[in-house]
Amino acid sequence: MKFNSLVIHGGIDGDKYTGSVNVPIYQTSTYSQEEVGKHKGYEYSRTGNPTREAVEKLIADLENGYRGFAFSSGMAAISSVMMLFKSGDHIIFSDDVYGGTFRVIDKIFKNFGLEYDFVDTSDIKNIQKNIKNNTRAIYIESPTNPLMKVTDIEEVSKIAKEKDLLLVVDNTFMTPYLQKPIELGADIVLHSATKYLGGHSDLVAGLVVVNSEELGNKIHFIQNSVGSVLGPFDSWLLIRGIKTLSIRMDKHCENAYKIVNWLKNQDWVKKVYYPSFVDSMNKKAKNQMKKYGGMISFEVKNKEYLKKLLSNLEVITLAESLGGIESLISVPSKMTHASIPSKKREELGISDTLVRLSVGIEDIEDIISDLDILKK
Repeated sequence: MKFNSLVIHGGIDGDKYTGSVNVPIYQTSTYSQEEVGKHKGYEYSRTGNPTREAVEKLIADLENGYRGFAFSSGMAAISSVMMLFKSGDHIIFSDDVYGGTFRVIDKIFKNFGLEYDFVDTSDIKNIQKNIKNNTRAIYIESPTNPLMKVTDIEEVSKIAKEKDLLLVVDNTFMTPYLQKPIELGADIVLHSATKYLGGHSDLVAGLVVVNSEELGNKIHFIQNSVGSVLGPFDSWLLIRGIKTLSIRMDKHCENAYKIVNWLKNQDWVKKVYYPSFVDSMNKKAKNQMKKYGGMISFEVKNKEYLKKLLSNLEVITLAESLGGIESLISVPSKMTHASIPSKKREELGISDTLVRLSVGIEDIEDIISDLDILKK
């Protein structure tokens, strides 16, 4: 099936028992057994639930992976993947990652002996020179959050395979509609499904897709052992959200493109960050995307402009998160990336006047009107 059909009919399509066109919400914790060990495929909902299984199979289909897993949040998904590694293992991360990713590695997994380096993975040389004898994986965001740096996934996958490393890609910003990391050589793909996949700011969820049976068995063991699973109702909401993914993403991208070109011509804007702005070295990396997405970051020239911008909002909402149908704006240094030390933020370029905009699907003129702080 083509993608627009797959989002609707992928995974488990409907209910074969009743003919329902929607997968039912199996709101149950346990399942009856005919005799000890003889059941209908389900024993306990932490281990497996039909509604959760439906969204897990759906995301595996969309990412063209071997097996999918649904977790209670994006951070639960990331943390579960990190549990594949042991004390003394070393992982290379993109330096400009979501603040929660930095926090869980730097404040939690470090306590268990996990070693790590945060480097600019948009330059392949930075990856190559940071590989050590105990390196076990490369973890990238592409584009990164919030500076929108692009890493060539296919090139990194070649390095990973040559060195026998796992390649993990956070595909939250792009979604499988705009970018397919497994087809480009990734071993594991992550999503904060709270964002574009859910699409309506009404659930918190995380998804993982793997490219092999071996990794599938390992992640399922971790999922069942740790228990940070997605509940049946949120699984059902996520399936419903995914059904409109492609048409929503087209509108997000259309609006973002118009806003980027408008922002470029505003005197009060110092710099705009968007994947199409990466330099010619990253031309190949840009080609891994169908479109450039709905996320824009931009730096204003001073704090007075920032204050004026945030007080001018009527349609855009000042809030954490991204990827909903409504436009959301945030100041990363004070919100989504506040957990990163100020010195590190300064090194990365996450200034106090950097703004991140998740472009919604509202009328473009209304969004631009909110941004037009110099209008008369």
